[in-house]
Amino acid sequence: MPAFKTLDDLTDLSGKRVLLRVDLNVPVKDGKVTDTTRIERVAPTIMELSGKCARVILLAHFGRPKGQAVASMSLEPIAAIVENVLDHRVHFAADCIGETAQKAVDSMVDGDILLLENTRFHAGEEKNDPDFTKALAKNGDIYVNDAFSAAHRAHASTEGLAHLLPAYAGRTMQSELTALEKGLDTPARPVVAIVGGAKVSTKIDLLKNLVKKVDALVIGGGMANTFLAARGIDVGKSLCEHDLAATVKEIEAAALASGCAIVLPIDGVVAREFKADADNETVDVTAIPADTMMLDVGPKSVEAINAWITKADTLVWNGPLGAFEIPPFDAATVSAAQHAARRTQEGLLVSVAGGGDTVSALHHAGVAEDFTYVSTAGGAFLEWMEGKPLPGVDVLKN
Repeated sequence: MPAFKTLDDLTDLSGKRVLLRVDLNVPVKDGKVTDTTRIERVAPTIMELSGKCARVILLAHFGRPKGQAVASMSLEPIAAIVENVLDHRVHFAADCIGETAQKAVDSMVDGDILLLENTRFHAGEEKNDPDFTKALAKNGDIYVNDAFSAAHRAHASTEGLAHLLPAYAGRTMQSELTALEKGLDTPARPVVAIVGGAKVSTKIDLLKNLVKKVDALVIGGGMANTFLAARGIDVGKSLCEHDLAATVKEIEAAALASGCAIVLPIDGVVAREFKADADNETVDVTAIPADTMMLDVGPKSVEAINAWITKADTLVWNGPLGAFEIPPFDAATVSAAQHAARRTQEGLLVSVAGGGDTVSALHHAGVAEDFTYVSTAGGAFLEWMEGKPLPGVDVLKN
Protein backbone atom coordinates (compact mmCIF):
# COMPACT_ATOMS: atom_id res chain seq x y z
CA MET A 1 0.00 0.00 0.00
CA PRO A 2 1.41 3.44 -0.90
CA ALA A 3 1.82 5.99 1.89
CA PHE A 4 -0.35 8.43 -0.07
CA LYS A 5 -3.81 8.38 -1.62
CA THR A 6 -4.13 7.84 -5.37
CA LEU A 7 -6.91 8.03 -7.93
CA ASP A 8 -7.87 4.52 -6.84
CA ASP A 9 -9.15 6.08 -3.61
CA LEU A 10 -11.55 8.38 -5.50
CA THR A 11 -15.00 6.93 -6.18
CA ASP A 12 -17.86 9.09 -7.47
CA LEU A 13 -16.33 12.06 -9.29
CA SER A 14 -19.42 13.15 -11.22
CA GLY A 15 -19.66 16.92 -11.10
CA LYS A 16 -16.65 17.24 -8.79
CA ARG A 17 -14.20 20.07 -9.53
CA VAL A 18 -10.71 18.57 -9.50
CA LEU A 19 -7.77 20.97 -9.28
CA LEU A 20 -5.05 18.99 -11.04
CA ARG A 21 -1.48 20.30 -10.73
CA VAL A 22 0.48 19.30 -13.83
CA ASP A 23 3.83 20.21 -15.36
CA LEU A 24 3.38 22.04 -18.66
CA ASN A 25 6.73 23.83 -18.48
CA VAL A 26 7.66 22.42 -21.88
CA PRO A 27 10.55 23.61 -24.07
CA VAL A 28 9.59 26.20 -26.68
CA LYS A 29 11.72 27.44 -29.57
CA ASP A 30 10.61 30.09 -32.07
CA GLY A 31 7.12 29.90 -30.63
CA LYS A 32 6.80 26.14 -31.08
CA VAL A 33 6.82 23.39 -28.47
CA THR A 34 9.80 21.17 -29.24
CA ASP A 35 9.08 18.31 -26.81
CA THR A 36 5.64 17.22 -25.56
CA THR A 37 6.94 14.50 -23.20
CA ARG A 38 5.71 16.25 -20.05
CA ILE A 39 2.23 16.68 -21.53
CA GLU A 40 2.17 13.03 -22.60
CA ARG A 41 3.16 11.96 -19.07
CA VAL A 42 0.15 13.67 -17.46
CA ALA A 43 -2.34 12.77 -20.21
CA PRO A 44 -3.45 9.48 -18.54
CA THR A 45 -4.39 11.27 -15.30
CA ILE A 46 -6.26 14.04 -17.13
CA MET A 47 -8.22 11.62 -19.29
CA GLU A 48 -8.99 9.24 -16.41
CA LEU A 49 -10.50 12.08 -14.39
CA SER A 50 -12.39 13.43 -17.39
CA GLY A 51 -13.63 9.92 -18.21
CA LYS A 52 -15.00 9.63 -14.66
CA CYS A 53 -17.07 12.79 -15.27
CA ALA A 54 -14.93 15.09 -13.14
CA ARG A 55 -14.54 18.73 -14.12
CA VAL A 56 -10.79 18.82 -14.61
CA ILE A 57 -9.10 22.16 -13.86
CA LEU A 58 -5.42 22.22 -14.78
CA LEU A 59 -2.99 24.28 -12.73
CA ALA A 60 0.51 24.82 -14.10
CA HIS A 61 3.37 27.28 -14.35
CA PHE A 62 5.45 28.29 -17.33
CA GLY A 63 8.84 30.00 -17.14
CA ARG A 64 9.84 32.46 -14.43
CA PRO A 65 7.55 35.51 -14.68
CA LYS A 66 8.34 36.47 -11.05
CA GLY A 67 4.80 37.27 -9.99
CA GLN A 68 3.96 39.40 -13.04
CA ALA A 69 1.77 38.70 -16.07
CA VAL A 70 4.23 38.23 -18.93
CA ALA A 71 2.61 37.70 -22.32
CA SER A 72 5.40 35.46 -23.63
CA MET A 73 4.88 33.13 -20.65
CA SER A 74 1.13 32.72 -21.03
CA LEU A 75 -0.20 29.17 -21.06
CA GLU A 76 -2.81 30.02 -23.68
CA PRO A 77 -0.72 28.69 -26.62
CA ILE A 78 0.07 25.56 -24.61
CA ALA A 79 -3.66 24.80 -24.29
CA ALA A 80 -3.81 23.99 -28.02
CA ILE A 81 -0.85 21.60 -27.68
CA VAL A 82 -2.47 19.86 -24.70
CA GLU A 83 -5.66 19.59 -26.73
CA ASN A 84 -3.76 17.88 -29.58
CA VAL A 85 -2.05 15.41 -27.24
CA LEU A 86 -5.29 14.54 -25.44
CA ASP A 87 -7.47 14.62 -28.56
CA HIS A 88 -10.00 16.34 -26.33
CA ARG A 89 -11.21 19.94 -26.15
CA VAL A 90 -9.25 22.04 -23.65
CA HIS A 91 -10.77 25.33 -22.54
CA PHE A 92 -8.63 28.21 -21.30
CA ALA A 93 -9.14 30.94 -18.70
CA ALA A 94 -6.95 34.06 -18.69
CA ASP A 95 -6.37 33.94 -14.92
CA CYS A 96 -6.04 31.23 -12.29
CA ILE A 97 -7.98 33.02 -9.54
CA GLY A 98 -10.68 35.65 -9.26
CA GLU A 99 -13.74 36.35 -11.35
CA THR A 100 -12.19 35.25 -14.66
CA ALA A 101 -11.26 31.83 -13.30
CA GLN A 102 -14.53 31.43 -11.42
CA LYS A 103 -16.67 32.18 -14.47
CA ALA A 104 -14.74 29.63 -16.54
CA VAL A 105 -15.08 26.99 -13.83
CA ASP A 106 -18.78 27.70 -13.32
CA SER A 107 -19.44 27.18 -17.03
CA MET A 108 -17.89 23.69 -17.06
CA VAL A 109 -19.88 20.50 -17.50
CA ASP A 110 -18.92 16.99 -16.42
CA GLY A 111 -15.87 15.70 -18.30
CA ASP A 112 -14.70 19.19 -19.33
CA ILE A 113 -11.01 20.12 -19.19
CA LEU A 114 -10.02 23.69 -18.36
CA LEU A 115 -6.49 25.10 -18.26
CA LEU A 116 -6.06 28.13 -16.01
CA GLU A 117 -3.43 30.79 -16.68
CA ASN A 118 0.13 30.54 -15.36
CA THR A 119 0.03 30.32 -11.55
CA ARG A 120 3.34 32.18 -11.35
CA PHE A 121 1.70 35.32 -12.74
CA HIS A 122 0.81 35.84 -9.06
CA ALA A 123 3.54 36.43 -6.46
CA GLY A 124 1.51 34.40 -3.98
CA GLU A 125 2.27 31.18 -5.87
CA GLU A 126 5.98 30.94 -5.11
CA LYS A 127 5.50 32.50 -1.66
CA ASN A 128 2.88 29.85 -0.84
CA ASP A 129 0.74 32.74 0.35
CA PRO A 130 -2.33 31.54 2.32
CA ASP A 131 -4.70 34.05 0.69
CA PHE A 132 -3.60 33.08 -2.80
CA THR A 133 -3.91 29.39 -1.90
CA LYS A 134 -7.44 29.97 -0.64
CA ALA A 135 -8.30 31.77 -3.89
CA LEU A 136 -7.08 28.73 -5.85
CA ALA A 137 -8.93 26.30 -3.58
CA LYS A 138 -12.19 28.22 -4.02
CA ASN A 139 -12.61 26.67 -7.48
CA GLY A 140 -12.01 23.05 -6.45
CA ASP A 141 -13.48 20.22 -4.41
CA ILE A 142 -10.50 17.86 -4.72
CA TYR A 143 -6.76 18.40 -5.25
CA VAL A 144 -4.62 16.03 -7.32
CA ASN A 145 -0.88 16.56 -7.75
CA ASP A 146 0.64 14.99 -10.86
CA ALA A 147 3.70 17.26 -11.06
CA PHE A 148 6.55 15.45 -9.32
CA SER A 149 8.94 17.74 -11.21
CA ALA A 150 7.69 20.65 -9.09
CA ALA A 151 7.41 18.67 -5.86
CA HIS A 152 10.66 20.07 -4.45
CA ARG A 153 9.00 23.52 -4.29
CA ALA A 154 6.65 24.45 -1.43
CA HIS A 155 4.44 26.62 -3.62
CA ALA A 156 0.71 27.27 -3.32
CA SER A 157 -0.26 24.94 -6.16
CA THR A 158 2.25 22.20 -5.27
CA GLU A 159 2.00 22.13 -1.45
CA GLY A 160 -0.43 24.69 -0.05
CA LEU A 161 -3.57 23.30 -1.69
CA ALA A 162 -3.06 19.89 -0.09
CA HIS A 163 -3.75 21.51 3.31
CA LEU A 164 -7.10 22.90 2.16
CA LEU A 165 -8.59 20.15 -0.03
CA PRO A 166 -8.63 16.33 0.03
CA ALA A 167 -5.30 15.52 -1.67
CA TYR A 168 -4.31 12.67 -3.99
CA ALA A 169 -1.39 11.66 -6.20
CA GLY A 170 -2.02 11.48 -9.94
CA ARG A 171 -0.84 8.55 -12.04
CA THR A 172 2.47 10.15 -13.02
CA MET A 173 3.24 11.11 -9.43
CA GLN A 174 2.26 7.60 -8.32
CA SER A 175 4.53 5.97 -10.93
CA GLU A 176 7.42 8.26 -10.04
CA LEU A 177 7.18 7.65 -6.31
CA THR A 178 6.84 3.89 -6.79
CA ALA A 179 9.93 3.86 -9.01
CA LEU A 180 11.95 6.00 -6.63
CA GLU A 181 11.05 3.77 -3.71
CA LYS A 182 12.48 0.83 -5.66
CA GLY A 183 15.55 2.93 -6.54
CA LEU A 184 16.86 4.00 -3.15
CA ASP A 185 14.25 3.80 -0.40
CA THR A 186 13.69 0.02 -0.34
CA PRO A 187 15.90 -1.27 -3.17
CA ALA A 188 16.84 -4.79 -4.13
CA ARG A 189 20.58 -5.16 -3.51
CA PRO A 190 23.26 -4.79 -4.67
CA VAL A 191 22.56 -1.15 -5.63
CA VAL A 192 24.85 0.62 -8.10
CA ALA A 193 24.67 4.35 -8.79
CA ILE A 194 26.17 5.99 -11.87
CA VAL A 195 26.80 9.70 -11.43
CA GLY A 196 28.29 11.76 -14.22
CA GLY A 197 28.29 15.32 -15.38
CA ALA A 198 30.74 18.16 -15.47
CA LYS A 199 31.35 19.28 -11.91
CA VAL A 200 31.60 17.71 -8.47
CA SER A 201 30.66 21.08 -6.95
CA THR A 202 27.07 20.76 -8.24
CA LYS A 203 26.62 17.27 -6.79
CA ILE A 204 28.38 17.26 -3.42
CA ASP A 205 25.17 16.64 -1.45
CA LEU A 206 24.19 13.92 -3.91
CA LEU A 207 27.49 12.07 -3.58
CA LYS A 208 27.51 12.33 0.22
CA ASN A 209 24.02 10.83 0.36
CA LEU A 210 24.63 8.07 -2.17
CA VAL A 211 27.76 6.63 -0.52
CA LYS A 212 25.57 5.85 2.51
CA LYS A 213 22.91 4.09 0.45
CA VAL A 214 24.53 2.23 -2.46
CA ASP A 215 27.01 -0.62 -2.78
CA ALA A 216 29.00 0.94 -5.61
CA LEU A 217 29.24 4.49 -6.92
CA VAL A 218 30.46 4.88 -10.50
CA ILE A 219 31.88 8.34 -11.21
CA GLY A 220 31.98 9.55 -14.82
CA GLY A 221 32.11 12.72 -16.88
CA GLY A 222 34.22 15.68 -15.85
CA MET A 223 33.59 14.73 -12.22
CA ALA A 224 35.87 11.72 -12.64
CA ASN A 225 38.79 14.03 -13.44
CA THR A 226 38.38 15.78 -10.09
CA PHE A 227 38.40 12.43 -8.26
CA LEU A 228 41.46 11.26 -10.19
CA ALA A 229 43.30 14.54 -9.54
CA ALA A 230 42.55 14.21 -5.82
CA ARG A 231 44.43 10.90 -5.95
CA GLY A 232 47.46 12.67 -7.41
CA ILE A 233 46.84 11.75 -11.06
CA ASP A 234 47.72 14.36 -13.69
CA VAL A 235 44.63 14.85 -15.85
CA GLY A 236 46.23 17.25 -18.33
CA LYS A 237 43.86 19.91 -19.64
CA SER A 238 40.75 17.95 -18.64
CA LEU A 239 37.89 19.77 -16.94
CA CYS A 240 38.80 19.51 -13.27
CA GLU A 241 38.02 21.21 -9.96
CA HIS A 242 41.42 20.94 -8.29
CA ASP A 243 40.23 22.98 -5.29
CA LEU A 244 37.80 20.23 -4.31
CA ALA A 245 40.46 17.64 -3.47
CA ALA A 246 39.63 17.79 0.25
CA THR A 247 35.90 17.36 -0.46
CA VAL A 248 36.62 14.35 -2.66
CA LYS A 249 38.70 12.78 0.10
CA GLU A 250 35.83 13.31 2.56
CA ILE A 251 33.43 11.56 0.16
CA GLU A 252 35.85 8.68 -0.33
CA ALA A 253 36.34 8.32 3.45
CA ALA A 254 32.55 8.22 3.93
CA ALA A 255 32.29 5.60 1.19
CA LEU A 256 34.94 3.47 2.83
CA ALA A 257 33.15 3.69 6.18
CA SER A 258 29.85 2.65 4.55
CA GLY A 259 31.32 -0.18 2.49
CA CYS A 260 30.57 1.59 -0.78
CA ALA A 261 33.01 1.00 -3.64
CA ILE A 262 34.05 4.10 -5.60
CA VAL A 263 34.48 3.13 -9.27
CA LEU A 264 36.69 5.51 -11.27
CA PRO A 265 37.91 5.28 -14.89
CA ILE A 266 41.03 3.21 -15.49
CA ASP A 267 41.41 4.43 -19.06
CA GLY A 268 40.04 7.35 -21.01
CA VAL A 269 39.52 8.75 -24.49
CA VAL A 270 41.55 11.95 -24.83
CA ALA A 271 41.72 14.67 -27.47
CA ARG A 272 43.36 18.02 -27.99
CA GLU A 273 40.17 19.62 -29.31
CA PHE A 274 36.63 19.56 -27.99
CA LYS A 275 34.78 19.00 -31.25
CA ALA A 276 33.00 16.26 -33.15
CA ASP A 277 35.26 13.56 -34.58
CA ALA A 278 38.39 15.22 -33.18
CA ASP A 279 41.58 13.20 -33.37
CA ASN A 280 41.63 11.09 -30.22
CA GLU A 281 43.38 8.22 -28.52
CA THR A 282 42.69 5.88 -25.62
CA VAL A 283 45.20 5.98 -22.78
CA ASP A 284 45.56 4.74 -19.23
CA VAL A 285 44.38 7.44 -16.80
CA THR A 286 47.91 7.55 -15.36
CA ALA A 287 49.28 8.48 -18.80
CA ILE A 288 47.09 11.37 -19.97
CA PRO A 289 49.25 13.65 -22.17
CA ALA A 290 49.63 17.12 -20.67
CA ASP A 291 48.16 18.85 -23.72
CA THR A 292 44.99 16.69 -23.94
CA MET A 293 41.65 16.46 -22.17
CA MET A 294 39.74 13.31 -21.24
CA LEU A 295 36.31 13.48 -22.94
CA ASP A 296 35.06 9.94 -22.33
CA VAL A 297 35.97 6.90 -20.28
CA GLY A 298 37.75 4.16 -22.20
CA PRO A 299 36.79 0.58 -23.14
CA LYS A 300 38.45 -1.03 -20.09
CA SER A 301 36.49 1.32 -17.86
CA VAL A 302 33.27 0.50 -19.70
CA GLU A 303 33.97 -3.20 -19.20
CA ALA A 304 34.36 -2.59 -15.46
CA ILE A 305 31.19 -0.45 -15.28
CA ASN A 306 29.19 -3.06 -17.19
CA ALA A 307 30.48 -5.72 -14.79
CA TRP A 308 29.06 -3.69 -11.89
CA ILE A 309 25.74 -3.31 -13.73
CA THR A 310 25.69 -7.08 -14.18
CA LYS A 311 26.20 -7.56 -10.43
CA ALA A 312 23.48 -5.06 -9.56
CA ASP A 313 19.85 -5.73 -8.79
CA THR A 314 19.14 -1.99 -8.77
CA LEU A 315 20.71 0.81 -10.82
CA VAL A 316 20.23 4.54 -10.23
CA TRP A 317 21.68 6.80 -12.93
CA ASN A 318 22.22 10.56 -13.03
CA GLY A 319 24.60 12.09 -15.56
CA PRO A 320 26.49 10.80 -18.63
CA LEU A 321 29.90 9.12 -18.53
CA GLY A 322 31.41 11.40 -21.18
CA ALA A 323 30.69 14.24 -23.60
CA PHE A 324 27.93 12.16 -25.20
CA GLU A 325 26.64 15.02 -27.37
CA ILE A 326 29.81 14.90 -29.45
CA PRO A 327 30.86 11.69 -31.24
CA PRO A 328 32.93 9.64 -30.66
CA PHE A 329 32.82 10.66 -26.99
CA ASP A 330 29.39 9.08 -26.58
CA ALA A 331 30.66 5.49 -26.77
CA ALA A 332 30.89 4.76 -23.02
CA THR A 333 27.49 6.23 -22.16
CA VAL A 334 25.82 4.36 -25.02
CA SER A 335 27.47 1.05 -24.15
CA ALA A 336 26.61 1.20 -20.45
CA ALA A 337 23.06 2.41 -21.16
CA GLN A 338 22.42 -0.38 -23.63
CA HIS A 339 23.84 -2.98 -21.24
CA ALA A 340 21.60 -1.70 -18.43
CA ALA A 341 18.61 -1.70 -20.77
CA ARG A 342 19.23 -5.35 -21.78
CA ARG A 343 19.47 -6.42 -18.14
CA THR A 344 16.26 -4.52 -17.38
CA GLN A 345 14.38 -6.09 -20.28
CA GLU A 346 15.56 -9.52 -19.14
CA GLY A 347 13.99 -8.85 -15.74
CA LEU A 348 17.35 -8.88 -13.97
CA LEU A 349 17.62 -5.19 -13.07
CA VAL A 350 15.49 -2.34 -11.72
CA SER A 351 16.84 0.74 -13.50
CA VAL A 352 15.84 4.26 -12.50
CA ALA A 353 17.34 7.27 -14.26
CA GLY A 354 16.73 10.99 -14.25
CA GLY A 355 18.08 14.46 -14.90
CA GLY A 356 18.00 16.42 -18.15
CA ASP A 357 21.34 15.27 -19.59
CA THR A 358 20.63 11.70 -18.51
CA VAL A 359 17.28 11.60 -20.28
CA SER A 360 18.90 13.02 -23.44
CA ALA A 361 21.73 10.50 -23.21
CA LEU A 362 19.34 7.54 -22.87
CA HIS A 363 17.33 8.76 -25.84
CA HIS A 364 20.60 9.13 -27.76
CA ALA A 365 21.43 5.51 -26.88
CA GLY A 366 17.93 4.46 -28.00
CA VAL A 367 17.04 2.89 -24.66
CA ALA A 368 14.94 5.46 -22.78
CA GLU A 369 11.87 3.24 -23.14
CA ASP A 370 13.74 0.17 -21.91
CA PHE A 371 14.63 1.38 -18.41
CA THR A 372 12.29 0.62 -15.52
CA TYR A 373 11.65 4.32 -15.08
CA VAL A 374 13.11 7.49 -16.56
CA SER A 375 12.25 10.64 -14.64
CA THR A 376 11.86 13.95 -16.47
CA ALA A 377 11.73 15.79 -13.15
CA GLY A 378 15.17 17.40 -13.13
CA GLY A 379 15.56 19.31 -9.87
CA ALA A 380 13.08 17.20 -7.91
CA PHE A 381 14.79 13.99 -9.01
CA LEU A 382 18.19 15.37 -7.98
CA GLU A 383 16.92 16.51 -4.57
CA TRP A 384 15.37 13.09 -4.01
CA MET A 385 18.75 11.50 -4.79
CA GLU A 386 20.33 13.94 -2.33
CA GLY A 387 17.98 12.68 0.36
CA LYS A 388 16.26 16.04 0.78
CA PRO A 389 12.57 16.30 1.71
CA LEU A 390 10.18 17.08 -1.15
CA PRO A 391 7.36 19.30 0.19
CA GLY A 392 4.94 18.41 -2.60
CA VAL A 393 5.36 14.71 -1.81
CA ASP A 394 5.51 14.90 1.98
CA VAL A 395 2.20 16.78 2.14
CA LEU A 396 0.46 13.98 0.23
CA LYS A 397 1.67 11.48 2.81
CA ASN A 398 0.04 13.51 5.57
